[in-house]
Amino acid sequence: MHKIKIIFSMENRTKYFLWLLAFFSLASIILYALLLTGEQALYAEEEARVIKQSPFASLELEAKSIVVWDVVNNTAIYEKSADMPLPLASLTKVMTALVAREAVVGDKIIKITVRDLEPDGDSGLSPGDEWSFKDLLDFTLLTSSNDGARALASVAVSDKKFVEEMNKRAQTLGLSSSKYFNEHGLDQGELNGGAYGSARDMAKLFAYIIKNNNGLLEATKYSELSFESGDKHYAAENTNDFVNQIPNILASKTGYTELAGGNLVIAFDPGLNRPIIVSVLGSSQEGRFSDTLKLIAATMQYLQQ
Repeated sequence: MHKIKIIFSMENRTKYFLWLLAFFSLASIILYALLLTGEQALYAEEEARVIKQSPFASLELEAKSIVVWDVVNNTAIYEKSADMPLPLASLTKVMTALVAREAVVGDKIIKITVRDLEPDGDSGLSPGDEWSFKDLLDFTLLTSSNDGARALASVAVSDKKFVEEMNKRAQTLGLSSSKYFNEHGLDQGELNGGAYGSARDMAKLFAYIIKNNNGLLEATKYSELSFESGDKHYAAENTNDFVNQIPNILASKTGYTELAGGNLVIAFDPGLNRPIIVSVLGSSQEGRFSDTLKLIAATMQYLQQ
């Protein structure tokens, strides 16, 4: 009886209670750890399953830098080395068009000069031709005219100051990988590009234009357009041969030099007013088109999941 009293004394009861409390606490911690580990394992398995099922996972692409950009949600659906600075080639003309449009008020008449025709490449322009600003801008973007880009730059500000304005505009838009050295994008020798930027920068530039100046790139969604300059007729063909294969296309711009390789940026609306931009840099001359079509197909599949 005395032993029982000892066992149930206040001091021993407290001690046994603390032991039990410690035991249940330890058991709870172990159980929680097991549940957490199991939940993390399930999450990792689910994440791996989603990645494995991603329609982008199995794509074989030539481009060095890629981003598929969701304009509405301001985020990348898919990317590959998206911030790598690469030569832009004629993608440069998209910034040229934006800066020129913002600098020139109205639809003024532009007279083509001999100096405008100095850059390499012949798009058919002749000295003395008179173009409305809007027509020349559309013609330049559609045909990727280097002469047209020079003329737009000359009338907007001046060649040297115009390139400065292009770089200032890139900064204000947050295009951190972009640097422009001329208005047309032609390489400066064998080792230096006329402009540099990343796939993400080009997607953001397109997104800004679509949101704020949608008509600027409208001409680039057509396979061909006709223009008049005095008594001369210009039949202008899009440098994107695959423009008619892109569903609900909103805009398109190509770029190619030996240094840059093949570049292509397109914007399309897969439905529900949700513009998507596919930006491909550093592919091959033909690979830029096949890369883009693969990415569009994968995007459509992704949005249907």
